[in-house]
Amino acid sequence: MTEPKLGKYEFYSNEGRESSRLSFEEIAVQLEDEMQKKTQKILFSNPKIEEIFNPNAEVVISNGDCVKILSDIPDKTVKLIITSPPYNLDKKYEKTATLENYLLTLRPSIEQIVRVLANDGSVCWQVGNYVKDGEVFPLDIYFYQLFKEYGLKLRNRIIWHFEHGLHASKRFSGRYETLLWFTKSDEYTFNLDNVRVPSKYPGKTHFKGEKKGQPSGNPLGKNPSDVWKIVVQDWETCLWEIPNVKANHPEKTLHPCQFPIELVERCVLALTNKNDWILDPFSGVGSALLAALKNERRAFGCEKETAYVEIAKQRIEDLYSGKLGYRPLGKPIHQPTGREKVAQLPLEWQNLEVKS
Repeated sequence: MTEPKLGKYEFYSNEGRESSRLSFEEIAVQLEDEMQKKTQKILFSNPKIEEIFNPNAEVVISNGDCVKILSDIPDKTVKLIITSPPYNLDKKYEKTATLENYLLTLRPSIEQIVRVLANDGSVCWQVGNYVKDGEVFPLDIYFYQLFKEYGLKLRNRIIWHFEHGLHASKRFSGRYETLLWFTKSDEYTFNLDNVRVPSKYPGKTHFKGEKKGQPSGNPLGKNPSDVWKIVVQDWETCLWEIPNVKANHPEKTLHPCQFPIELVERCVLALTNKNDWILDPFSGVGSALLAALKNERRAFGCEKETAYVEIAKQRIEDLYSGKLGYRPLGKPIHQPTGREKVAQLPLEWQNLEVKS
């Protein structure tokens, strides 16, 4: 199966005397059509969901604590470990603890993660901020030190930006989280061509030297950088702007802080090859597993909450039956036109003065 590469789309037509750029809507249609064709190709079989790890399985979801589950997995089995660890935010499925105890609790998990990671493998560890009494503690800083203790090397600190979330009153509202990409060694899988984005100026040429007048970019597109905006409207900004999973998101389940499939897919395509094992040790409702299976990788999840395991299994079945709702990779983020009632300033606010 051929992976759709964003860089392969032709943005200019040479018909006529002037080249005309395709509209954003036309590009979006191309991306959605490509994604639908790709999904149809993987619907030929619904793999058996194993509950205990089997190296020949296609998908495994183990219900239980990841430390115990991973202790039975052979060393260097997994190519990519991508997860968002449980947040210390006093949710129903978490216990309130000090930041120090929170990090200490996750150490055994990290030890097992590093052990089962292949030598050419990667860890993508996605976290937000810990907030206590109005003070912000950036979790990625603390986790960087932890992973360095186990010999991992940071390759990128990627910013995931989203537009919606809780509103703060005594500080600016948080609208980003951080994805730390570590590798176990200097030899690691990195398929840049799978995730290239179209160049804003593909016609740019070398202005001097032996290549003067020749195209200066890559025909497949440019490197998306470590700050991506995965929407067709603004390739140059390169911000990872992916909607977080809220009430009206097509992927929404009962999980309170769910991974968008789209976020995981970028890492799956860039950091693994087909048939590689992808592990989410805190797999929740299975978003990382779905991203792996959609792209012909093997998926392995560990989850303590039985209700989430059952949802993940159902979502996998829905993927293969064509019923799963999800945002296609690269789909533009909706922008209001200003004509919608909810996008207009209420009459009672129009004459308000800001107090200085």
